[in-house]
Amino acid sequence: MNWLSELFTQDSVAHTVLIYGLVIAIGVTLGKVKVFNISLGITWVLFVGIIASHFHLLINKEVEHFVREFGLILFVYSIGLQVGPGFIASLRKQGLSLNFLAAAMVVTGALVTVFIHYLTNTPIAVMAGIMSGAVTNTPGLGAAQQALADLKASGVPMDIPNLGLGYAVAYPFGVIGIILVLIVLRYIFKVDLAKEKAIYKEKLLRGQPAPSTINLEVANPQLFNQPLKIIKSIINTKLVISRIYHDGEISTPDSETILHKDDVILAVAPKEDFDKLKILVGKESETDLLKIKCNIISRRIVVTKEEVTHKTIGDLRFLNNQDFTITRINRAGIEFVATTDTTFQVGDVVTTVGREEAVTLFSKILGNSLKRLDHPNLAPIFFGIVLGVLFGSIPFVVPGIPAPVKIGLAGGPLIVAIFMSRFGGKFYLTPYVTQGANLMIREIGIVLFLASVGLSSGEHFVELLVSGNGLYWMSYGVAITLVPLLTVSLIAKYVFKCSYFEICGLLAGASTDPPALAFATYSAGSDAPAVTYATVYPLTMILRILLAQSMILIFA
Repeated sequence: MNWLSELFTQDSVAHTVLIYGLVIAIGVTLGKVKVFNISLGITWVLFVGIIASHFHLLINKEVEHFVREFGLILFVYSIGLQVGPGFIASLRKQGLSLNFLAAAMVVTGALVTVFIHYLTNTPIAVMAGIMSGAVTNTPGLGAAQQALADLKASGVPMDIPNLGLGYAVAYPFGVIGIILVLIVLRYIFKVDLAKEKAIYKEKLLRGQPAPSTINLEVANPQLFNQPLKIIKSIINTKLVISRIYHDGEISTPDSETILHKDDVILAVAPKEDFDKLKILVGKESETDLLKIKCNIISRRIVVTKEEVTHKTIGDLRFLNNQDFTITRINRAGIEFVATTDTTFQVGDVVTTVGREEAVTLFSKILGNSLKRLDHPNLAPIFFGIVLGVLFGSIPFVVPGIPAPVKIGLAGGPLIVAIFMSRFGGKFYLTPYVTQGANLMIREIGIVLFLASVGLSSGEHFVELLVSGNGLYWMSYGVAITLVPLLTVSLIAKYVFKCSYFEICGLLAGASTDPPALAFATYSAGSDAPAVTYATVYPLTMILRILLAQSMILIFA
C-alpha cells in the first residue's frame, strides 16, 4: 500500500488532483446539509480545505496560487456574462446610490481599523493585514505590503511585520461573517423570497418597462388615410404595431400601411404609454386580434446565427419587405420592444408575428437551432478572459501613492465580461453560453477558488489562534467585518429602500467576497444579487486598494 501513502504525500499531478477532488467533493456534499433550514452551501469547500491543510494534506504553492486565481477568473467572468444586460440598466438607475453605500462601507471599515490601532497600539501594518483579511480583499493586502516595501526602500527605518499572519487569522471569519449577517438579516427583515424576487424585477424594469399589448380602434380623423408611421412620429415611445384589422381581414402592417376609420390595431408598447395611445388613436377596442382565428401566427425564434448579430434591425433591409413584424426581444431574462436600432445577439429570443411562410423563412435566417447553442463559442470567451487579465493588470498611477493601483485579476475579467455580454455583438464578439453551461463554469470556478484559499490558509491556522496574539487579532477582524456590514445594511434597507437581494449583492460586492456572492445567489435562487455585486465591485476594489496603501503611508 506504499503507492497509496505516496499518493497523499508526494508532490505530483495525481496528488494535486486527488486533494482538490476530495476537498471539493466533501465540501459540496456538506453544503447540502441544512441545520434549522439554513445551509452554508459551497462555502463548506473553504472549511474542508482548511481542515485538510491543518492535517498536512498540502499541495505545491505555485499550483495552488494558479488554481486559486484561475478559478476566481472563471467565476467572475461567468457572472459578468450573465448579468451584463441587467447591469447596464441597474447602473443607470441605481448605480450612484449603491456605490455610495459601498463606499460608506469601505470607509467605515477603515475607520474601525484606525480606531482599534489607537486603542490597542497594534502596529498599523498588522491592522492593515487584519483589515484585508476581514473583508477578504487580497489586492488590498498586496497593496499594503508594497507600500511598506516602498517606504523601506525610500530610506524609512522600519521592520516590516508579516501582514499575512493578520490576514490569515481574520480571513475565515471575513468569509463566514458576511454569510452569517446575510442569514440574520433575512430573519430580521422577515424576507419572503418570492416577494423579494417580484420587487427586484419591478425595480430592474423601472424605466425600461416590459412591453404589453393593447387593441385600439382608429377613431381620430387626423389619422384617416395616413401611413402607420405617423403614430410613431407623434408619440415618442418604443412602439410596434404587430397586427391590423381592416375590412374583416387581419394582416401584419409595415410603416407605409394606410390607416382607415374603424380599423383595429394591436400595439405592443410599455403599459404606461397606453393612455397617450388612446388619446391619439382612439378608444380601446373590444375586439381582441389575438383571439381571432387567421393565418397570422406568433412565434418565438432564438438567434443562433452569428451572421445577423452585428447588424441592427434597421440595417437588415429585407425585413421591411417581408410579411411579418418583430414585436419584442427577450435578452438575458429582460424583455423589451424591438426597434430599428436594436442589434441582435446570439441567444436573443425574438417574438415574431406574421404569415406562417414568412415567419418560417425568418426563423431560418436567425437560426433557431437550440442544438447549435449547446456548443459555446469558446474563442470569444477566452479572448474576453485575455482582455480582462490585460485590463486588470494595467497600473494606474495615483499622485501620493507610491505603488500603482490595479483593478486585479478579479475586477478586470468581470468588467470586460459585462461589456462583452452587452456590446460584444457589435464587434463580432459574441461570448454566448447557455445558462446551464454558464452555471457549470461558475460553479467550477468558485469551488476551485474556495478549495485553494482553504488549503493555503489552514496549515498554521490553529497555531496562530492558540499562541501569541492570534485570538486578539481575530476579535479585531470580527469587529472590522461586522460593524460596516450591519451599519450599511440597515441604512440600505430603511433609508434607501433596497431589496434583500440588492443588500446581499451590495454587501458581497463591497467586501469583494466571491464566496458571499455564491451563497447569496444560492439562497436567492436568482442572479439578482450578482447584478448589484457587479455594480459596486469596481469602485470598491479601487477604494480598498487605495485605503490599504494610504493607511500605511499615513500612520506607519
